[in-house]
Amino acid sequence: MLTTPFRSAKELAADVRKKKIGCLELLDLYLERVEQHNPALNAIVAMDIEGARKRARAADRALARKQVWGPLHGVPMTIKESYDVVGMPTTWGIPELKDNVPPRNALSVDRLLAAGVVLFGKTNVPIYLADYQSYNAIYGTTNNPWDLSRSPGGSSGGSAAALAAGLTGLEAGSDIGSSIRNPAHYCGVYGHKPTFGVVPPRGQALPLRVAQGDISVIGPMARSADDLEIALGVMAGPDEIDAVGYKLTLPPPRQKALKDFKVAVVLTDPNSEVDVEVQDKIQAVADFLAKKRAKVSDRARPDIDTNELARVYIHLLRAATSGRQTAEEFERNAAAARGLGAGDESYYARMLRGSTSSHRDWIAHNETRHKMRHKWAEFFKEYDLLLCPAAASAAFPHDHVGERHERTIEINGHRVPTTDQLFWAGYSCLTYLPATVAPAGRTKAGLPVGVQIVGPQYGDRTCLQMARLLEREFRAFEPPPAYA
Repeated sequence: MLTTPFRSAKELAADVRKKKIGCLELLDLYLERVEQHNPALNAIVAMDIEGARKRARAADRALARKQVWGPLHGVPMTIKESYDVVGMPTTWGIPELKDNVPPRNALSVDRLLAAGVVLFGKTNVPIYLADYQSYNAIYGTTNNPWDLSRSPGGSSGGSAAALAAGLTGLEAGSDIGSSIRNPAHYCGVYGHKPTFGVVPPRGQALPLRVAQGDISVIGPMARSADDLEIALGVMAGPDEIDAVGYKLTLPPPRQKALKDFKVAVVLTDPNSEVDVEVQDKIQAVADFLAKKRAKVSDRARPDIDTNELARVYIHLLRAATSGRQTAEEFERNAAAARGLGAGDESYYARMLRGSTSSHRDWIAHNETRHKMRHKWAEFFKEYDLLLCPAAASAAFPHDHVGERHERTIEINGHRVPTTDQLFWAGYSCLTYLPATVAPAGRTKAGLPVGVQIVGPQYGDRTCLQMARLLEREFRAFEPPPAYA
């Protein structure tokens, strides 16, 4: 059995309800670990200790009166820095926002608090949430607890590092380019990117922004699949305006055991070559499923041109984030885009075209996206899930030199652009699909590898069911040795 700091949020809440540990006692346990381990990790970058202890005492008093606030009563929690939390700054790593303290909580924060969590801190991100590393000029660099010289992922890197090191009981991140999935993979924890629109993002945005951005979602991160399910249930459901007209009902999984699943497996793609060690771990998951009598295919694919998918995803991704440009930056990028060769399909070229896209071009790319969405729907009529990598490699060494698209990582003995692996982000999220990342093993160097479990639109609970069964029968969370 895992020691208390590494127990799941579900288990921690049960311990609290059974009076095995008090809410304040549990909070102080995590605060002691933060004091001990966070200086080297730099995962948690803002805290409200006084406010958290006040809430933990109130949670203890409520329990003494036999009042349970919700399924997460007394569970200490941190949250990604980009979520608005009263009393703590929301900066997105942007120096100009270092003094931005929001007047109200994000909707998901209020929902998690209503479920009983004791929120005590916020975790680090890259500037604008735009990197597979988590560093910025305000808070510095977050390190991976499996190897401090390596990235914990991004942009929810602080979230994943804090979970893996046992500094918090639960987390929540955001994802437009694998920002939940990539850190979960790099740090050996669980993450769920919900179906687009399932969790309203109000309060997880740059100041004064209220519209949900294209592709972007928010969702839970944890040390178990059950925790993902509980937290998703808390966070999901329409915002107040939308709730007048509809309610969310995610269908339960039809599969009770691994043998009930029919899955496809993708190990690599010409758009993003995957390191053999990562491929081997995902293949091991597929082999285990076959041994458990699941139907497994290494050939089944949706009828989609992945080259076109990669191109459309980068265009719409960069269009979705184009509002961050100043007028001067937009004009400069538009001029550079006009100077591109017609055949230039580099990431930089695709980024420029997307960042300066006309609405007419956006409509054309969106039409292509929705045709792909229907192709995925046809695929999921025959297959329950698709398993694939979350990223091209395990966690890579810190590299803050130059622009992101100029950096490289090593894949199978040669250097490739870090941005190639955005393909594995867009494979599911371009077309609104849910995806869960669960631990799949470790490399020869001892670094975690996760498997990305992609499901049909609104098939979130089927993804989580696969993760839950793999956790029970194949591989569960394991703490990094230095923190166990």
